[in-house]
This record gives sequence, C-alpha cells and structure tokens, in this order.
Amino acid sequence: MDKKTSVNQDSAQLDVASGPNGECMLVLSGRLDAYTVGPLWSHARDLLIRYSGQPVQVDLAAVAYCDGAGVALLLDLLRQPRDPAAPVALANVPPKVAQLLEPFDAQALAAPPPDRSPPGLRQRLGEGVHDLGRDLYNHVVFVGEATAALFHGLIHPSRVRWKDALRIAQEAGVNALPIVALIAFLMGVILAFQSAVAMKQFGAEIFVANLVALSLFRELGPLMTAILLAGRSASAFAAEIGTMKVNEELNALTTMGLDPVRFLVVTRVMAAVIVAPLLTIFADLVGLMGGALVMMTFDVPLVAFMNQVSQAVSPSDFLGGLFKAAVFGLVIAGVGCLRGLETRTGASAVGVSTTRAVVSAIILIVVLDGLFAVIFFHLGI
Repeated sequence: MDKKTSVNQDSAQLDVASGPNGECMLVLSGRLDAYTVGPLWSHARDLLIRYSGQPVQVDLAAVAYCDGAGVALLLDLLRQPRDPAAPVALANVPPKVAQLLEPFDAQALAAPPPDRSPPGLRQRLGEGVHDLGRDLYNHVVFVGEATAALFHGLIHPSRVRWKDALRIAQEAGVNALPIVALIAFLMGVILAFQSAVAMKQFGAEIFVANLVALSLFRELGPLMTAILLAGRSASAFAAEIGTMKVNEELNALTTMGLDPVRFLVVTRVMAAVIVAPLLTIFADLVGLMGGALVMMTFDVPLVAFMNQVSQAVSPSDFLGGLFKAAVFGLVIAGVGCLRGLETRTGASAVGVSTTRAVVSAIILIVVLDGLFAVIFFHLGI
C-alpha cells in the first residue's frame, strides 16, 4: 500500500494511509459540501474496491465542515457491499458530523426496498368500505354543524354577513344567466323539434307544448340548472375554501374565535338556496321560448302554444320544480363547502377537492331527483 495518496479538490482532500493495525485509512479533510464531494466520491469508491480485502477506516478528524452532501458521501461509503472481515468504519467523527449521521442507518440503506405486492381484492374492498364510512361520517357531522349554523343565522340575522351573501349570489346567479339561457334555449328547441317530428305523423303537434312544458317545469329545468350550478358554484366554493385551508386562513379564523362554518358556509348555502329557484324560473321561461319558436315553424301559433302550456302545467308542477331546485341548491353549496373544508395539504389538494365537489354534487343531484320522482308519484303531485 502506498503510504499516502492524495487528491486535492479546492478545500477538500482525500489521503490514503496505513493504520496502526495494518488497516487502510482514508483521511478526509477540509470542507465536505456540495461543491467538493463530487470529485472525491468516485475516487473514494475506487479506493474501497482496491482495498476490498482489508478493513477500511474513514478518518474524519480533519473535517472542518460537513453538510448534506458530505453525509451522503459517508453513508455511501458505509453501505458498499464488502466481506464481513473487511468492513468500513468511521473514526474520529466530530460531534457535529455525528449529529448529522445519527438519524440514518447505513445498513438499512444498503438493503434493497422490499417488493410491495399489489393489494388484493379483499384489501381493496376493505379500504373502499372504510373510505365510504368515513365520508358518510364526515357528511353527517357537517350536516349537523351547518344546520346549527343556519338556525343560528336565522335566529340572529344581524350576525349574518349579508353583503358577502349578496356577492356570492351575484357570482353564482347573475353571472350564470348567459350559460343557463343558452342551455335552456337549446333544450327547449331540441325537445320541441324531436317531439314535433314524431307527433306530426299523427297530426298532434299541439301536444308538443304539453311535453316541453311538463319536462321543463318538473324535471329538466331544475336538473339542468342544478348541474350547471354544480359545475360553476360547487367547484368555486371548494376551491375558495380549499385555498383558504391550504394557506392556513381557516386556522387564523379559529384563532380569532370565529367558526369557519358560520363565517363561510352559511352565506354560501343561503345564496345557493335563493339563487337556484330563481335560475330555474329563468331556465323554464327561456326553454319555453325555444320550444315556441320551433313550434311556429310547424304552423302552431304562439298564442295556441301558450294556451296549451297554461292548460298542461298546474301550480303543483311549477312549485314542485322550485322546491327541487331549492334542495339542489342546498346540496350543491353544502357539498362544495364540505369538500373545501376537507382539503389536504399539497400542490394538487385544491384541484382534488374541486373535482370531488363537482362529482359528488352531480351524483347527489341525480339520486335526489330520482327520489323526488318516486315521492311525487306516490303523493300524486
């Protein structure tokens, strides 16, 4: 063995010497940082290979500075596969370097990570049931908190932030008028045209007015408006509250003694419950206009169309649709706020919460619409 072999890299140096017991000594000195360990790394590995048949000690007595890069170099030297009779060990480790090395286990780093087999069907089912149960529990807890906050707001209206509620109603309602008008008009046109083509074979085009009016007032008006609100408002609520949680603004509200549910959820729920029926009325009227325009091309006068609509639609049809729209608005705002409050940390957390809010809201809307259809049938509405 050479008594001394050195590689000087600015302020870091690696020397090779013989120890008192005949072992190989790798003497590191100077600064072990991100700028100096790179050139030493490959040379130190080559030395370990050259002296693979005898023990090696890495002397750190002359190390003046060591950061994460230096720790990585030392751990890499310790974890190299070697014969048990020729281990690698550290000697004369400064206290600060020892403190940096303490959290790490070189032997654990040397072993390859265990293979993780994909979870089986039973495990996936168990995890799915667990997630579903936890989600239902969070829904029940949130419904209780939101209901208590709403009753508190109704009993103490002076404590409700009405300016924020009006602003949210404007964003969710007034700004949604163009898209609602477009979809409702096209819905009325499509319903009337497709129905009139079939009814014309029997000379019953006039009854297309019944079909369009009942479809819009009972089902399509509230359902279509609710789906649009879910895409616009539920996502917006989840994104706003989720961003506030990521930025720890919700923790700040709690620290100031403000309940996030009363401060943020109540205004959004009230705005959605008020806006949804109004948008439904607007959608019904625009849809009837689209159907009337189509029927005029089939030689059905506007007056005859409106008379047929007034005879076909009863107050229960109109009020039932508005009630459904109010419930849909409550669900949309509640789900959006809940997903926002459930937002986790991370760059993609807000996006995940927004997606979950829209998907959950649409699923609940469809389920509730089916339940309303069954209930209204048994009630004779």
